[in-house]
Amino acid sequence: MRFLLIFAISWVIGLDYGFTDEISFNRDVRPILSDKCFFCHGPDAKHREADLRLDVEKDAKESAIRPGDLELSELILRIISTDPDSQMPPPDSGKSLTAEQIDLLQNWVREGAPYQAYWAYSKPLPQRVPDTQSEWPRDPIDHFVLTAQRKQAMEPAKDADPVTLIRRLAFDLTGLPPSEQQVATYLADPSRQTFGRLVDEFLDSPAFGERMATYWLDLVRYADTVGYHGDQDHNISPYRDYVIDCFNRDIPFDEFSRQQLAGDLLPGADENDLVASGYNRLLQTSHEGGVQPKEYLAMYAADRIRNLSAVWFGATVGCAQCHDHKYDPYTIQDFYSLAAFFADVDEDQHFKVGSNALPTRRPPEMAVLTQWQRDRLRTINKQLSELRSDPAKPKNAGSNESTKTQAATLARLEQEQAQLQAAKRTTMITQSTEPREMRVLPRGDWLDESGAIVKPSVPSFLGTLKTGDRRANRLDLAHWLVDDQQGVGGLTARVMVNRLWFLLFGRGISSSLADFGGQGEPPTHPELLDHLAIDFVQDNWSIKRMMRRLVLTRTYQQSSQSAPEMISADPNNLWFARQSRYRLSAEMVRDQALTASGLFIADVGGPSVRPHQPAGYYRHLNFPRRVYSPDRGSGQYRRGVYVHWQRQFLHPMLKAMDAPSREECTAQRPRSNTPLEALVLLNDPSLVDTSIALASRLLKRPATSTSERLRESFQIVLSRPPDETEMSVLTDFFTKELEHYRNAPQAAKTLIESADDFVDTEVASPVELASWTGVARLLLNAHETVTRQ
Repeated sequence: MRFLLIFAISWVIGLDYGFTDEISFNRDVRPILSDKCFFCHGPDAKHREADLRLDVEKDAKESAIRPGDLELSELILRIISTDPDSQMPPPDSGKSLTAEQIDLLQNWVREGAPYQAYWAYSKPLPQRVPDTQSEWPRDPIDHFVLTAQRKQAMEPAKDADPVTLIRRLAFDLTGLPPSEQQVATYLADPSRQTFGRLVDEFLDSPAFGERMATYWLDLVRYADTVGYHGDQDHNISPYRDYVIDCFNRDIPFDEFSRQQLAGDLLPGADENDLVASGYNRLLQTSHEGGVQPKEYLAMYAADRIRNLSAVWFGATVGCAQCHDHKYDPYTIQDFYSLAAFFADVDEDQHFKVGSNALPTRRPPEMAVLTQWQRDRLRTINKQLSELRSDPAKPKNAGSNESTKTQAATLARLEQEQAQLQAAKRTTMITQSTEPREMRVLPRGDWLDESGAIVKPSVPSFLGTLKTGDRRANRLDLAHWLVDDQQGVGGLTARVMVNRLWFLLFGRGISSSLADFGGQGEPPTHPELLDHLAIDFVQDNWSIKRMMRRLVLTRTYQQSSQSAPEMISADPNNLWFARQSRYRLSAEMVRDQALTASGLFIADVGGPSVRPHQPAGYYRHLNFPRRVYSPDRGSGQYRRGVYVHWQRQFLHPMLKAMDAPSREECTAQRPRSNTPLEALVLLNDPSLVDTSIALASRLLKRPATSTSERLRESFQIVLSRPPDETEMSVLTDFFTKELEHYRNAPQAAKTLIESADDFVDTEVASPVELASWTGVARLLLNAHETVTRQ
């Protein structure tokens, strides 16, 4: 009961983190001051009231806080005052303190008002692994988690059942459901060894890179269109394929970062580095004829800094575009000094040559192949060189057969060489030019040139770059971001491992995935976050090894179901005493349906694809006017990561399932629950195709009865057999569908004729196929089907 009371109080206070007898400034006090006080008494010097600063200990204790003495502490006197002229926060501010928050601040002052260095800006420190004296943990991670649970009088949930666990693992690591064979193998031997082999199989699958790329593309706001005005297409899809390839090859995250921020500046930069540098070109641009280049260059600079800081710092430096940050130590000078790193990016050409063409032009651009295509082309070129340089030495010199074989091999290789060369796609790259002058823009006004000229430098409170007399560049910035000794590599590592944790547990150790600043939430398990950040750096910034370690923990393998009292005590699962359950992402919903239907095309890379969408959806999209032409055949059934991303008019199925427009960094998609989602699952043309194809697949399989086929359908979609109640529902539903279509054969014919030519509709009569299509639609729309648990 005491625990429940404490939790209730903390919920009112709004603290989503730990409770101990000792008050922690970072965990307990700073969030209150940041939310209620820093706007007027924080880092922003220009707008600071009463010359009072509460975010700095020395300043606060000189004027507003007398440690240990409530009666002489102006802070306490003001927050308990009932006089509107002296009460803080002021009544007209829209902010107020609860009785619990006031009590906490009083206790903090009574204990001496100790401050702490801000957790995110301090280097991660090695942590002693707690000794839990328990057999439950399998990894030091489990010891950290179990220790925190015990402090809250909680205990872990039971282990997940094998079907739930393998489906969770498959979706988390590949974004796809497990195959029937993988499920059968694991159920035959659900041991830790078998699970470990499955983990390695999923990590080695090309689907891993596609799953991870989907999240990264949200972060860096990748899209196939420019965003502003006419939202024309632009050339960038090879960058997406580069990201997929990097995750599959487990390119260290520090190298991955350097290639994107400064691939063109790397010594001996190759084609892959230049494709990676396309990151700097992902921002929104305008190709409207009357744009003011100076205005839009200022907008582009701000866009880059918002994204850079969110992706690598986990910070909202964009809030310092017009004035010093209200809650964090970033100044307006820091903002424009960071922007100066990108002043050399050649982004002016489209003002002269960009147009309403599809795709529009955004030089510099280059024609490229994917990594695997380049590797294959090198092999072919080597083989051709050997054949051409030594054409007269077959094993039997006089053998016509050997000569013919050699000629055929030569012809085949030349044909493949030509096909690969023809497969080149254009992509935007970064080229360094003479840096533009960068000034501080007071109030962010691009017309105001009164601000000081700045050179590239990092935020002063985070350190300095040592480049001597040489102007710092993007490569220096990239090095600094991943340098855990002289730079902020520890912060970068914290940000990234927190997001990897989120991908596998449904929430981060800090729930603020893109804001490690004062308005974000501190980590519930700070020691664990430090432990993981250090491990990530020491393990060569390996994404795959970190993901492998996390999924092998006992914490990850818990059931998402728990005792009601545990769920009531911790509704947001702050202490990870169970796994999380939530609807799959838009792309996973689509990909799962394609996989179950047998339509799924597993090709990796290539141009973006256009699935069916409602006619007239682009009717308001002008400059130029567009008529959407969906792909036919296999292009319809590629993975969601390859779907054309139109920023202003995102594909309706993706939009309904909460996919972002990618105008800004998205570290965590919202998860809505609306009737529109069910309507999309039932009626989206591509998903109707998957239902017909799944029905066709069922009818092709040898089955002795309707009941057997119903069980097979359930097994294909949900990886398990139906129970007695579910079987009864399915049987009744199929019977009614069959009766309906027998009475309305034209409706059956119309439904089946709507399928893409790629779907086999000749397997049975329209009535029978339509009836089984109804079963498929029911299963693909089931809550369990679209839920990761």
